[in-house]
Amino acid sequence: MAAPGRAQVLALYRAMLRESQRFSAYSYRTYAIRRIRDAFRENKDVKDPVEIQALVNKAKRDLGMIRRQVHIGQMYSTDKLVIENQEKPRP
Repeated sequence: MAAPGRAQVLALYRAMLRESQRFSAYSYRTYAIRRIRDAFRENKDVKDPVEIQALVNKAKRDLGMIRRQVHIGQMYSTDKLVIENQEKPRP
């Protein structure tokens, strides 16, 4: 099996970030985004096709886990934190 191409890896990266944005809890959302970015940056110089395929498979499993956790998190609503307040200060 051929190693996944750059476009496939970037699509997986964007899908993981997009899905992580759906976490209702601020702390989960920021943690997931930070971990995804760090993991992809850490492995950006990997050249071995077998290792790349293993990393892509792990990322696909992680994307499934993120989707399940987002779905579970949406079942239980919580109040927003002060840090999440979207109101702009009045001039």
